[in-house]
Amino acid sequence: MSAVTKTLELRLVDPNSHKERKLCETRKAYQQALQAAFDAECTTQSATNDVVVEYDLSGYAKNALKQYVPQLCGDSYHADELHDDHPVKFTNDGIQLDHQPQNALEWYVKIPHHEDYHLWIPTHVNPDQREWLEAVYADDAEMGESRLFERDGTWYLHVTVTRDVEVQSGTSADERTPIGVDIGEASLVTVCHRDESESPVRPKLWADEGKTVRRLRKTYFTATRRLQRHGSERIVESYGDALWNQIDDVFHRVTREVVEYAESVENPVLILEDLTYIRENMDYSAYMNRRLHGWGFAKLHAQIRYKAAERGIPVETVNPQNTSKVCHACGEHGSRPRQATFRCSNDNCWVGEYQADVNGAINIADRYRSGESHRRSARTSRQKAGDDDSATDGAPLTGPQDSHADAATQQETRGTYAS
Repeated sequence: MSAVTKTLELRLVDPNSHKERKLCETRKAYQQALQAAFDAECTTQSATNDVVVEYDLSGYAKNALKQYVPQLCGDSYHADELHDDHPVKFTNDGIQLDHQPQNALEWYVKIPHHEDYHLWIPTHVNPDQREWLEAVYADDAEMGESRLFERDGTWYLHVTVTRDVEVQSGTSADERTPIGVDIGEASLVTVCHRDESESPVRPKLWADEGKTVRRLRKTYFTATRRLQRHGSERIVESYGDALWNQIDDVFHRVTREVVEYAESVENPVLILEDLTYIRENMDYSAYMNRRLHGWGFAKLHAQIRYKAAERGIPVETVNPQNTSKVCHACGEHGSRPRQATFRCSNDNCWVGEYQADVNGAINIADRYRSGESHRRSARTSRQKAGDDDSATDGAPLTGPQDSHADAATQQETRGTYAS
């Protein structure tokens, strides 16, 4: 069995004016609390709690802020101001599901509003994710953080879910074919593996997709700043959401094709770079650190993981140190005269110049072949001592978490919690 994490998307169905107002109030209070804690430069959960405790939010939203704000204000982010319209986050168990299969709309979701009040709203689910939603409802999957946001007048809820998935491969580690997966800005993803004669074969690069994502990100930051100067906040929101949706579409297509590539290889194992080391090794200028931390490493990793697990393909991670700097043929350090070119410094090496991202992918695969791998489940948290000073499961900070159901009009076709 392998623990797989997936994000489920729920589309809230036409909240009535009362529930729409309550959702907007929750979002406004969350944004105000986030900005206040960020402006106060809260680097610990205790400091964040001292700020957000006064806001009219549920304990689940406040605890999510206590985890999130120290990340924004800590050394790992390097942000001077908040640019994005951040979604409302809730810690695990903040969201609850109900299933009424006899109704036209089967699924209902409970969204916390404040300490003693919540909203039940019917929702549409992605048919491809129905099995996962049923696993959550049956307590066969663990619900993690959830995010509430509005896009083009429609409210959505993204719920992170973890469940055990059976890995079908009975192949031993020594018999597997490691496929190196290099993620970057030039080529969004590059994969390659070695054949039986140890020669690199069938490299595949998603370079055009990398250009597309870079263009969309540049367009987003340029256009939104221009619109913000003119006070067009609603246009900023809808325009930005449209661009990020395009990026998400690219991510999903590329990660699906990565897994399809792996399926074409005998006894595959996908090898990713350990994100812990990637984050720790980012030590450029403040601008570059912020830019790279905003890059989609984590999202691409997560999508590859759960899509591979659904196909029974194992995934491992390795330390990425120097995978882009050494030659895959001789092991000597080289240089990058151009973004896409690696040049070996060893005059006796046959490589000379090589495609840089392919060279990195081969090195990533070779790290696994050498016996180095880090299973995700075996790594421990790297939280700083003293940071974890509060409940993270939605336990109350400032008051009881009891709630009463919203008195909505019952409709036979939609069920008890209909808007």
